[in-house]
Amino acid sequence: MAGRHAAGVWRAAWAALGLSLHTLLSAAPLTHTDDLGRRVTLPAPPQRIVAIGPSIVESLCAVGGCDRLVGVDRFSNHPASVQSLPKLGGLGEASLEQIVGLKPDLVLLLPASRLHDRLSQLGVPVLALDAQSLPEMHRLLRHLAALMGEPARAEQVWAQMLREVDAAAAPLPAAWRGRSVYFEVDPTPFAAGEASYIGALLARLGLRNIVPAALGTFPQLNPEFVLRAQPELIVVGQREAPNLAARPGWARLPAVRQGRVCALPRDDGEVVGRPGPRMGEAARALVRCIAALPAP
Repeated sequence: MAGRHAAGVWRAAWAALGLSLHTLLSAAPLTHTDDLGRRVTLPAPPQRIVAIGPSIVESLCAVGGCDRLVGVDRFSNHPASVQSLPKLGGLGEASLEQIVGLKPDLVLLLPASRLHDRLSQLGVPVLALDAQSLPEMHRLLRHLAALMGEPARAEQVWAQMLREVDAAAAPLPAAWRGRSVYFEVDPTPFAAGEASYIGALLARLGLRNIVPAALGTFPQLNPEFVLRAQPELIVVGQREAPNLAARPGWARLPAVRQGRVCALPRDDGEVVGRPGPRMGEAARALVRCIAALPAP
């Protein structure tokens, strides 16, 4: 009996010590280096976060940080819980006054934002984060999960994303495998290249991107480039699809001539256009759109 009592005392002591160590580690300063190469030290894991950028918001929520958000940009609408948060403006013109008024202990911004220096000068910790490629998406999740104090969550979310993409790709008719595709993100035209997260998604669906990685993630193309490439499939937004044949020479493209233009509805285009944890949903939207076209 005495031995069991002594063992219980030791277990209780170790449990208390473990709790104390966890508390100490949770309160320890955290140093992070953002995508601009700036080092930011936080005294403890942030509890009041402002995030400007839908992909940042969705990724933060995916690793368990939704309940720490106190403000987001006006485009962030997923998950549903963020819709009731204060909207602080667009990606490039978020309100400095509103952000400061929320008393955040961390602000997450896109690297292109002009608020980094102004917030830093006011003593507000800022991290610039973004993801344009698949490896960068993985890195973003790891970075945010580390901020939340739960690094393992990043790998769980990442593995689930890839499983969902592969499951979504399975129903795509085999006739589409290896077909060339042009994915337009803007009619100027800007395209999704092989190196982008959209390019990686297309590759996992078995499609061949006409825009090589050497041109960058989302390069602006000369329209002649597309005409020379003769893509067998074109993916564009629903509003732009009816205008393709009117572009000089585009009526001769195989995809336009044979009706193989995937016109993404606005909601699906929004999901596909965001680098984040809904990549499986994006894959399902693409497969649904492509499978409805005439088979090659």
